[in-house]
Amino acid sequence: MVTYMVDRKHPNIVYIYADDLGKGTLSCYGQKLFETPNIDRIAGEGILFKRAYANAFCAPARASLICGIHDAHAGRWTYSPGNIYKKISTGELTFNEVCEVIQHTGIQQYETRNFLAGILKDKGYVTGEIGKLEWGFATGPKEMKTHGWDYHYGYYDHIRCHGFYPPFLFENGKKVDIPGNKDPNCGRGPYELPPEGNLNPDMSDRKVYSQDLFDDKIKSFIHQHQEETFFLFHPSQLPHGPVFYPNYHPHIAHHPDLLPLEKEYVSMILRLDDTVGMILDELESLGIMDNTLIIFASDNGHTNKYYEIKGRTQTELSRDGRPLNQKDFPFRTSTFGDVFNGNDGLAGLKFSSWDGGNRICFMAKWDGVIEPGTISHQLISNYDTCATFADIVGRGQLTESDGRSYLPILKGEKEEEIHEYVIFASSTGPSIVTAEGWKLRLYIDSELFEEGTMSSLNLSIDRRVDKQLYHVLEDEAETNNLADQYPEKVHELMWILLKECDGNFYNGTPNAHHVKYPIDVPDWARICQGEI
Repeated sequence: MVTYMVDRKHPNIVYIYADDLGKGTLSCYGQKLFETPNIDRIAGEGILFKRAYANAFCAPARASLICGIHDAHAGRWTYSPGNIYKKISTGELTFNEVCEVIQHTGIQQYETRNFLAGILKDKGYVTGEIGKLEWGFATGPKEMKTHGWDYHYGYYDHIRCHGFYPPFLFENGKKVDIPGNKDPNCGRGPYELPPEGNLNPDMSDRKVYSQDLFDDKIKSFIHQHQEETFFLFHPSQLPHGPVFYPNYHPHIAHHPDLLPLEKEYVSMILRLDDTVGMILDELESLGIMDNTLIIFASDNGHTNKYYEIKGRTQTELSRDGRPLNQKDFPFRTSTFGDVFNGNDGLAGLKFSSWDGGNRICFMAKWDGVIEPGTISHQLISNYDTCATFADIVGRGQLTESDGRSYLPILKGEKEEEIHEYVIFASSTGPSIVTAEGWKLRLYIDSELFEEGTMSSLNLSIDRRVDKQLYHVLEDEAETNNLADQYPEKVHELMWILLKECDGNFYNGTPNAHHVKYPIDVPDWARICQGEI
């Protein structure tokens, strides 16, 4: 092993968070049809994790990341519905009214909680968040301040992030209009597309691309704070669907094996790769690369938004006409088809509790600390990052945290596992994965969701709860259910999982964390302001 001299000064930290990026779409994880050279550079000059887990979809992934807790607890946090900020564009609400609704809906976060940015801010870091919102489906200036951001620029609404031409964004809590972008839906592309993709799209209301705006703000932030210790968090929208890109990326414009819609999708990934390259170039040109930790990860597993191409890939019917279901017939490249094999040969996609929905790309580069070309098979989770940042700055162990610091793994100092197991929720129930490779996956019949809450005792014996056991180190694609062969292991893991769900498996579903606006939104805003 190479021996490095470690600078004792706290490093700058840059965290790049891709949106719905399947690890199989990156060439460092084996993608063959195109290359992602800048993202690959992070892996090649640092460490690539093979067993990193996150969450089933966007909102819980972001909450777990910035809170350091898994998403199957009871009442730790909630997320309110998205698309409320569209009401500003349509004239139904003012910005102040939107903020009132958000701040009076659901469980509010405490000032003393250990948030990702706040951990570093308390140790003198300048903190900046640029891109997609970092919390739930809708947020506001109060939440951003509470979470510890000195500077923030971007979206406050998840649904609006489905388009890349926003009529307005927010900078430090102030609404900033984007000239030329006039569509209230942020120039979102159609959800259903033919194989030809977006031929000759109407660009009359689409003038300024959001990732271009983010790149400019990222450059400015790095330049402005190059003499300070900073934390830059860039949650990108890319490559979240619906697929829309105004032109093909030059690297794949003439690719002979890709259909037009697939080229558009790859162009979105390569546009993110360009941003990664820009960040690496800026750090190098300023001479601060050697004291900067760079992390690249995705929020959840793969989703193939190019699925409308009949005969090439689908998500509802397999190639032989069988319907997908989340109980025992998940999406697989081999049976449903996927030209990119975006879930890297795993079962399932985003929203599911199969590993294809929750195992993510995760890599880090830190010159002089991480040995280049390291590949780690140790079990880590999205919710470990708060603990890791606290470890880096010497803050000590966090309270109310499920995370474990992966700093010793980055330094090459720890060969044993940091976790005995990790936990994640999904639309069909919670799962547990152990360091030894055992995975217990619960599939809960939808009828139980309709009953409201679910008794933990009833769930343990209810036949509508399917208990599936896999050994994902030996059976990575989850093809062999071992529950009948190892009933003792099922029992052992089920009760650990029940404890982690705070006594009710219902907490391991999104149903337990969603809140809805209680009455008509305009009236609710005015009630909060004391007008009616």
